[in-house]
Amino acid sequence: MEIVTTERPGHATELAAQAARDGAERIIAVGGDGAVHEVANGLLAAGTGAALGVVPTGTGNDFAKLTGVYKHSVERAVDRLVVARPRCFDAGKVLGEFFVNTMGVGFGPAVVRTRNAMPGLKGFLSYLVPVMRTFARFRPPLCDVRADAYTERGNMMMVEVCNGTTAGGSYRFAPDADPADGLLDVCLIREISLPRFLYALPRVMRGTHGRMKEVTIVRTRTLALRTPEAPLVLHLDGELRMPDVKECTVTVKPGCLNVLVAQ
Repeated sequence: MEIVTTERPGHATELAAQAARDGAERIIAVGGDGAVHEVANGLLAAGTGAALGVVPTGTGNDFAKLTGVYKHSVERAVDRLVVARPRCFDAGKVLGEFFVNTMGVGFGPAVVRTRNAMPGLKGFLSYLVPVMRTFARFRPPLCDVRADAYTERGNMMMVEVCNGTTAGGSYRFAPDADPADGLLDVCLIREISLPRFLYALPRVMRGTHGRMKEVTIVRTRTLALRTPEAPLVLHLDGELRMPDVKECTVTVKPGCLNVLVAQ
């Protein structure tokens, strides 16, 4: 077993890709969703079939909820990984980069920007406080959305494209998502007033928001997004991206990533 510490953003991608090419069969990401994102991209770039394991030490740890190690101590997570079995997960891809849990446009990346500027917050408050602060100044962008069998144009609070079930730690945007079904679950939330926003928050946490008139959830293999009035701002597994383009196409690559799932 070899333990390697990352030194800079993107380093985990390089390390994971090299380890896979050198013959490693299991590569474990110790950290939060950002670390998982980087390691997964390294494994997918290497294309060797090496399996991804997760020891969750971040704040949200959304991907860990899919792997049977969520809320476990480091020691307990390692013990469970020893006997975990690989399962073939899908991965989404946009603008040349993979994501394994969620990517989003609109309110999601705006919250990421706010949270990044508030590093002192910990735990649940590190998500709730930035959400409330962001809402006060957020203006939903005009979006053109086109899925396999669905189209819509309008001002969108958020478009969250989900391979997993949750994002932001506690928000169940796609409660019925399956990371191995070959489909992406897309949660559209239209422009919403403050009272309706406050009404929606606990419902998103419970995963019952799909019944609200402002919400639509669709399943698709591809999604085209365009923000004609301003460049896209995205998050990929909670990592901020500002690619200076106004449109993108999101696709899913079925069963491309071996993931260690504890039984």
